[in-house]
Amino acid sequence: MTADQTTPWPDDDIILYDGVCIFCSSWIMFVAKRDVAKRFRFTPIQSDYGSRLAHQFGIDPNNPDTNAVIHGGIAHFKSDGALTTLSLLPRWSWVRVLLVVPAALRDPVYSLIANNRYRIFGRSDACMVPDASLRDRVIE
Repeated sequence: MTADQTTPWPDDDIILYDGVCIFCSSWIMFVAKRDVAKRFRFTPIQSDYGSRLAHQFGIDPNNPDTNAVIHGGIAHFKSDGALTTLSLLPRWSWVRVLLVVPAALRDPVYSLIANNRYRIFGRSDACMVPDASLRDRVIE
């Protein structure tokens, strides 16, 4: 990734996701439903802000191979991003133990799903339209 991971990102607890991926949009709904503190905000990679983030982090917005979560000013990718997100949700903190498993073992599983997500789960023609409860947490 091209971003300097030691320089804090100015926005925090942002999840960058593929907005036309049905699996990715379901992931966002999963997180939003469990994030009772409304800590996370979401940006589809297809939005202006999401595209700028993607470029900053070296993610191809036309063919994203990872989500990203910015937490503590640091961008986390692939399985690190998913596990970091889950670990910050109520009753999901136990997943932190999975971070001891080397990313070299976790990321191939993540990549297998990411590379086949459209074929397995489908793709929509446009980004998910958030309902009223989620709209104020989506950054376009």
